[in-house]
Amino acid sequence: MSRTKRRRRGTAARLLAAAAALALAATGLAAALWAWLPDAAALAASFPETTALVEQRRAEARREGRPFRPELRPVPLDRISPHLAAAVVLSEDAGFFGHAGFDWAEVRKAAEQNLRAGRTVRGASTITQQLAKNLWLGTERSWTRKVKEAALAVKLERALSKRRILALYLGVVEWGDGVFGAEPAARRWFGASAADLRPAQAAALAAMLPAPRRAALSPAPRWLAKRARRVLDLMARTGKIGPAEHTLARLELEVLLSAPAELPEEEPPED
Repeated sequence: MSRTKRRRRGTAARLLAAAAALALAATGLAAALWAWLPDAAALAASFPETTALVEQRRAEARREGRPFRPELRPVPLDRISPHLAAAVVLSEDAGFFGHAGFDWAEVRKAAEQNLRAGRTVRGASTITQQLAKNLWLGTERSWTRKVKEAALAVKLERALSKRRILALYLGVVEWGDGVFGAEPAARRWFGASAADLRPAQAAALAAMLPAPRRAALSPAPRWLAKRARRVLDLMARTGKIGPAEHTLARLELEVLLSAPAELPEEEPPED
């Protein structure tokens, strides 16, 4: 064998060895990260007493020198109106019951839309990913957090049923300044229990989720009114409510919003 061929084979062998070493190191890091991250199985039978987002908001209030008394009272899914559960799923993650924590079709659509716009105009986080962020990570924006969020979403999907994940999400998601979960939100915005929410109220609450601390009713900001109407129409289109119920709910929604019926395009502000 010529010296040139031996040199090429030696170089190829070294490259393969380096690649194998990198793969082994990456596997070790992934295993260490998996073991270090919280265990989602503990949430199968109990709700958390607090969350990373609640503590983040507490710290923000402390820095700003203002009082902060969070309302966090998670309740089981059977104590939440099916209208609210349906509205939130349709608004936040329509494919929730069909994916394993990541909606790759939505990821592709978001990437294409963001690429065309030259900026981030659409996200693709699922309810599972949002729950992981709310429970353990807060709103920090970094690639490190996204990696943790993805790993935690996998842990949640492996340890819990879809209904349990939805119950946890509805139990802890932010719905206003110091308002966390469906029960405090229903009482704060409508003076009702989460179990008694009507379709119009459910659509309004679901529409708030992209920017809950900037939400308002009577009058509602344009972005919220537009989203609420769309959510209510989706509830009718997917059979969650009937035609007559939709007509009545649309009338009630307009009273709740107290905003013009025809609005220009407007995206919700980011919280």
